[in-house]
Amino acid sequence: MKVLVAEDDIASGKFMQKLLSKYGEVVLARDGIAAVNSFVEAAGSGERFDLVCMDIMMPKIDGYKALASIRDAERKLGLARDSRCKVIMISALDEGFDSSIASDDYEEYMCKPIDIIKFDTIIKKLGLQ
Repeated sequence: MKVLVAEDDIASGKFMQKLLSKYGEVVLARDGIAAVNSFVEAAGSGERFDLVCMDIMMPKIDGYKALASIRDAERKLGLARDSRCKVIMISALDEGFDSSIASDDYEEYMCKPIDIIKFDTIIKKLGLQ
């Protein structure tokens, strides 16, 4: 499995990288634009991400806009809805998540701090393990 973690907080990024490394390759992006660029570059080279863990509050562009750009890139590549990457939206503020903005473009939402057992359960539920 190939995972993109979009996280601007250094400690949270390292935690997510360590947590997800047991599943496969992890690429860390420190802002929304870097996340979109990493996603597009990987897709263009035929090495698509299976999972994107997207922090909502990030510099340059937020997680909602980055997610919209990623889904747009998948559409431009002609990917069917059932073959696109899975997305877990993540935020430090539980009340700060607006599911209407993210529409149905994500599979799960988690609040920080990440519960490792719950996270593993979500990975299994998404069929990624």
